[in-house]
Amino acid sequence: MSGYLTTHVLDTALGCPAEGMSIDLYRIAEEDGEKRLLKTLVTNSDGRTDEQILPASEFEIGTYELVFHAGSYLDSLDPNADQPRFLDVIPIRFGMSEESHYHVPLLISPFGYSTYRGS
Repeated sequence: MSGYLTTHVLDTALGCPAEGMSIDLYRIAEEDGEKRLLKTLVTNSDGRTDEQILPASEFEIGTYELVFHAGSYLDSLDPNADQPRFLDVIPIRFGMSEESHYHVPLLISPFGYSTYRGS
């Protein structure tokens, strides 16, 4: 089985998928810790991206970072909310150590979030 990466963003305050959230994927260089942007995707009406974030053809074992642009998403729902927002950009750094399916979901509300390795 080849490795690949997916995500799913759920808005726990509204009880629905978080549509329209921008997500950046970075690879972290082993040598110097530098971040290299691989791609930017946007969640669809199901809170998922239309394609795998990192498909098998591009998969490499290593350290990565997903950056979820939660503030922009939350502003689209409530443009009159207090600024600056409590949550804005949410980086999640994680390692992929085997060629397997990695699923990194985000559960979000205006004042908290959580993540885990899903399936």
